[in-house]
Amino acid sequence: MPVRVVVAEDDYFVRAGLQRLLDGEPDIELVGAYETADALLASIADDRPDVVLTDIRMPPRGLDEGIVLAQELRKSHPDVGVVVLSNYAEPRHALRLFENGAEGRAYLLKQRVATRNGLARAITDVARGGSAVDPNVVTALLDSRPAAGSPLAALTGREREVLALVAEGHSNERISELVALSKGAVEKHVNGIFAKLGLAYDPRVSRRVKATLTYLQQTR
Repeated sequence: MPVRVVVAEDDYFVRAGLQRLLDGEPDIELVGAYETADALLASIADDRPDVVLTDIRMPPRGLDEGIVLAQELRKSHPDVGVVVLSNYAEPRHALRLFENGAEGRAYLLKQRVATRNGLARAITDVARGGSAVDPNVVTALLDSRPAAGSPLAALTGREREVLALVAEGHSNERISELVALSKGAVEKHVNGIFAKLGLAYDPRVSRRVKATLTYLQQTR
């Protein structure tokens, strides 16, 4: 059964572009497209979406309507996933999106989902309860030092280096290439990071995403 998707985007050309990207995807069914979050919410009972794809900024304020929409859906329709698209890498908005749980939520930059495959993958992952943070959200923070009392202070310098690469979205295999360590050594560092940050296993939410959020919270 295809993933049912509704779009909230006030710009006509962007909205049409998203519709074109989703057309022809066998695993996705676009069931509605709206100019405002209010219009989407008014029709959600009829549309019955699995995932909402929303711009972060829409009328009337043009500030953070996509984040507010995601927060409202967490309360009223907790089974509906939300993919928030933004032109800007803004950690504070990503943190607000995930503050009540990371499952079924993604914060991505528009340029990263400019291809059909990239957008479809993000939607299907979120529909399954997955989560994602765009690697560019953390790029400006990679050289930050942990404050006194921060959970990151318990990490070694190598572990902080590995965590920064995890936050960028790299796999263990790719991290091993970047830091010239064996894959087994990287896995040991990653597991050590999870343990020191108190990130227990949860089948619903990736600990890599949880670690990224901790990184963002402690370095913003």
